Amino acid sequence: MFGGHGISTGGLTLALLADLGQGETLWLKAGPDTCAEFEAAGCQRFTYQAKGKARRLGFYSAPVEAMEAACEMAPWAHLALQAALAARQPKQARPRKKKGSVA
Repeated sequence: MFGGHGISTGGLTLALLADLGQGETLWLKAGPDTCAEFEAAGCQRFTYQAKGKARRLGFYSAPVEAMEAACEMAPWAHLALQAALAARQPKQARPRKKKGSVA
């Protein structure tokens, strides 16, 4: 995947280890409820180019200070696990639009 590796547990992908041209980086899963926390910590969003367009995934670089000690990484890893669990939850089905009848 993107020339890198996925880090998973129980079928859930929590993180990626990939080099997007700036050296190998640990990217942690984020969700709608946690993106702001990653952004506030100065983390960068996983972005790559495909067919001339920028594409973004729901992963953010791990905070630099968290890379230094397990006790610093634990809260971020927990956020990644929460996001992976939330992404696995079945989405509520939208009501289907009724096709108009042709007379």
